[in-house]
Amino acid sequence: MPKTNNNLKIRTASADDAPELLNIYKPYVEKTAISFEYQVPSTEEFLARLQKTLKKYPFLVAESNGELLGYACTNPFVGRAAYSWSAETTIYLKENKRNMGIGKMLYHTLEEISKAQNIFNLNACIGYPEKDDIYLTKNSVRFHERCGYAFVGKFHNSGYKFGNWYHMVWMEKILAVHPAQPMPVIPFPNLGQDLLQSIGKS
Repeated sequence: MPKTNNNLKIRTASADDAPELLNIYKPYVEKTAISFEYQVPSTEEFLARLQKTLKKYPFLVAESNGELLGYACTNPFVGRAAYSWSAETTIYLKENKRNMGIGKMLYHTLEEISKAQNIFNLNACIGYPEKDDIYLTKNSVRFHERCGYAFVGKFHNSGYKFGNWYHMVWMEKILAVHPAQPMPVIPFPNLGQDLLQSIGKS
C-alpha cells in the first residue's frame, strides 16, 4: 500500500522496521513528556506492540530513500465493544524531520484507511503543559488542530514526569456521518489490496 510523494513513501510497517522505529520513539521517552512512559521498551516489546496493532489496525511508516522518518498507527479506544467504531491515534516523527508535512501525510493515509474500516471517530490523547517547557509544549495540540481535530476534554495534572505535573487532553476528528446502524469494523488485514492501493494513491 505504498503512498508516494516525490521520495517519500507511506507503507505498512514490518517486523524488520521495529529497531529503527524504536530509535525514533526512544528520545520521546528519555527526553520529553510527549510520551508518559518512563522506560524505553525493549525491541522485543516494541515489536510485540507493532504486531498486536496490525492484527486489526494500520501501523504505517514514512520512508524516504530507505530511511524511516516516522510512524503512525491506530489502536482500540477504551476497548469495550460499543467503542469499536472509534480508534486512538499515535504518531511519532524523527526529531529532525518535524514541520516537513510528513505527519500530515501519515495522518491523511491513516484517516483514509480508518474510513475504509468503518471507523467514524479518531481520538488523540495528548500531554499538555500549563506553560511550554523544555520537556513538553503545546505543539502536538496545534498539529492536531491543523489536521482538523477538535479539543474535547482536559484531565488536570494527570501525568507526572521529570518533576513536573502535566495535563492530558483529548482531541477528536469525526471522519463521516454516523449511521443509525453501522457496518462492522473491518480489520486492517482484511481490507482488499485494490482498496489499499487506491488509498495509497489518493
